[in-house]
Amino acid sequence: MQIAIDGPSGAGKSTIAKELSDRLGYEYLDTGAMYRALALEFNKHNFINYNDEISMKSFLNEIKIDVIDGKILINEEDVSNNIRDEKIGMLASKISSFPLVREFLVNKQREIASDKDIIMDGRDVGTVILKDAECKIYLTAILEKRAQRRVEQLKEKGENPQYETVLDSIRKRDYDDSNRAHSPLKKAEDAIIVDCTNLTVDETVEKILGILSNCGG
Repeated sequence: MQIAIDGPSGAGKSTIAKELSDRLGYEYLDTGAMYRALALEFNKHNFINYNDEISMKSFLNEIKIDVIDGKILINEEDVSNNIRDEKIGMLASKISSFPLVREFLVNKQREIASDKDIIMDGRDVGTVILKDAECKIYLTAILEKRAQRRVEQLKEKGENPQYETVLDSIRKRDYDDSNRAHSPLKKAEDAIIVDCTNLTVDETVEKILGILSNCGG
């Protein structure tokens, strides 16, 4: 069975999807991490020729992205621990608006998901990548709660984020993701909304497991 989990930044998609993956024994793919890894590579090489299709194609052709045991590798280098700061997140949102970037990663994501039980989370999994997924979840929470969770996540990494800065960053990310021309963030018509504003991780997981039981999982 293929399970698609979409939703806005900071909703806890990765945390929930990983827990579901462990419980169900399914493979897990964080599509957002793939965009962040690609953004890291753009940033590393100071690539800014976004509107030059030839340059963009050439740049992407030099990149090999793989997901092995949950780790994101760019040209065989594990970058998983370097992709979670807000700067890379904002750049990931920016480059995700370009059709060539989306085509590059969507093709890879579909290849990974082919013929297997998988949980995939992101912003356009149910609407674009896995349109025929047997179960689609739209995971959300109010903006303030998502910002609070992101602050706590960053503090656990030893950073000292300011709540208002994170709040503004997520608000902008919401706008950018929802208003981009290609594959904007939106709920798939057949997705089930799960609002986790007032739910713990375990409560959210249990709620989704209940939904999955009606999807055949």
